[in-house]
Amino acid sequence: MIVKFLNKISQRYASKWLVLLFDVSIVVLTFFLAYLIRFNFKIDFDVSTLLKQIPYVIIVASISLIAVGSYKGVVRFTGFKDIVNVIIGANILATILICCTFLSRKFISDDSIFNISGSIIYIHLLLNILFLIGAKLFIKSLYNHITQDVNTTANVLIFGAGNSGMLTYDAIQNDTKNGFQVVGFIDDDERKIGKKINLLKVYSISSIDEAFIKKYDVEDVIISIQNIDPSRLLQITGNLFSLGLKVKIVPPVQSWIDGDLSVGQIKEVKIEDLLGRDPINIKNPDLEDQYDNKVILITGAAGSIGSEISRKVSLYNYKKLILVDNAESALYDIQQEFKQLGLSNIDAIVADVRNKTRIDQIFNQYKPKIVFHAAAYKHVPLMENNPFEAVSVNIGGTKNVADIAVKHSVDKFVLISTDKAVNPTNVMGATKRIAELYVTCLKGKGHTKFITTRFGNVLGSNGSVIPLFKRQIEKGGPLTVTHKEITRYFMTIPEACQLVLEAAAMGNGGEIFVFDMGEPIKIFNLAKNMIILSGLRYPEDIDIKITGLRPGEKIYEELLADGENTKKTYHEKIMIAKSRFVDIEKAEKGINKLTSINSLTQPLEIVSSIKSLIPEYISNNSTYEVLDTKNNPKL
Repeated sequence: MIVKFLNKISQRYASKWLVLLFDVSIVVLTFFLAYLIRFNFKIDFDVSTLLKQIPYVIIVASISLIAVGSYKGVVRFTGFKDIVNVIIGANILATILICCTFLSRKFISDDSIFNISGSIIYIHLLLNILFLIGAKLFIKSLYNHITQDVNTTANVLIFGAGNSGMLTYDAIQNDTKNGFQVVGFIDDDERKIGKKINLLKVYSISSIDEAFIKKYDVEDVIISIQNIDPSRLLQITGNLFSLGLKVKIVPPVQSWIDGDLSVGQIKEVKIEDLLGRDPINIKNPDLEDQYDNKVILITGAAGSIGSEISRKVSLYNYKKLILVDNAESALYDIQQEFKQLGLSNIDAIVADVRNKTRIDQIFNQYKPKIVFHAAAYKHVPLMENNPFEAVSVNIGGTKNVADIAVKHSVDKFVLISTDKAVNPTNVMGATKRIAELYVTCLKGKGHTKFITTRFGNVLGSNGSVIPLFKRQIEKGGPLTVTHKEITRYFMTIPEACQLVLEAAAMGNGGEIFVFDMGEPIKIFNLAKNMIILSGLRYPEDIDIKITGLRPGEKIYEELLADGENTKKTYHEKIMIAKSRFVDIEKAEKGINKLTSINSLTQPLEIVSSIKSLIPEYISNNSTYEVLDTKNNPKL
């Protein structure tokens, strides 16, 4: 009953005038104590004079506290600025009393109520600072204790005893509903280890063991270090996960709301945090002008990339957003997502980019000004076994949409490509490279500006390695990796799509945009990280099985082809690949011949035609290697 009553009271906020009355009462109390201290706790002073001075002190105290506005603060949320305000108010009070005492002695008399001993004023000042601050912090602590749900409180450690760590500590202390109780700090700096911050000890990571966890009943560790090295982050999380602890991380300071950290922003460590590079952040105010009042069409709009591009474009003041895909169910899902958000002027159209008549009809109806072409077949092993389908969609589909874009005077056409198009070793990559070649051939043949974006693997996309590993972990393993040394460049879906939007804005036509993705990541290490992030151990709980390279797969991916180099753009992470010379007439002739191939044509003939267009296409671990041997006996 008492707890319920206290909780009910705690939901209310005290009137600011009640807070002022409370503070003034403390000032009166400390004034009396100042007299007692000055006279060694004996009543060797004129009590009647003291009583006459109290109304005067009350008036001056009220003026001082109102001047600094300390009475307006919510006591339960008292912070550093509130404490500073109290100190300033106490000093203003002491200053006024000293000035009045000086004037009284000079112009009135020594018996005036304005004449207060200087020693009493200084003692009173110190007591005011001590008692006013102490009272507010006591009430704050009492409120936190009353409102804290003891059944849901988790003891946590904060990794990082610097500025970020202190801000995290303050955020937790000020949010009584977060369910966290900080029991200490962890830090790598030996100078801090063993010291105390807010009465909480700073520990070294090596001292956090099973005995420590059991002693302090620790459940979580919050990593609060800005710009932490991903390899160090992985090492820390690995150690903590092995102890059965949950690990959370504080986001970068630039993502804090209005410059302040809230407990709700502290999230579980994700695989994206271990990419090995800083996230790509692009802020370009010109993007709003690029998409303002434009009709925008996105092919492959139901896929991982296409749907995220759609979401990002929907944030702008577009005129009409056209979503095109032949995957009916997935397209329906993204359509319903937008409907639930209350977004209008969005049409979802089921259509296949291979159907030129249908695509032309859509362009004629909606007259788009910007086209994002994300429709493609992307799975390497499947396309290796189905080269006709790879050609018909990745090349033929791109050709259809690009030609129709020129016909209808689209302003910009953005092709979504892949790093597998660079020195390709498989059918999928080679067909995407030919798609790049084709849009390059169209440069200057009409009003449309053709822009290509080329990036690596996307974390979490449909069919990517992350969802595969998650499913394998859920089933108890093992995780399957094709080669222990295989590496890939990775980026998040939002990063990839932001790059696409930025490329559309900065592109003038004919460019292939690539960007700094950091160092490539070993898939074997990624698999181990996934196991660790799941709170399991490798290989005790879940093992990793090496299955061998799949047809067309290569160990290392590249972002630039032989003969290509880059030039900088205004964004340090984005570059333009300076492509080698292309014989446009020969390329167009070869592409037209390739896209006219009949479905009954043998795969070897199809791939042979692809190789004639892309001489750098050398098959790897594939039945099509025979074509390379035939064309080049040295292989």
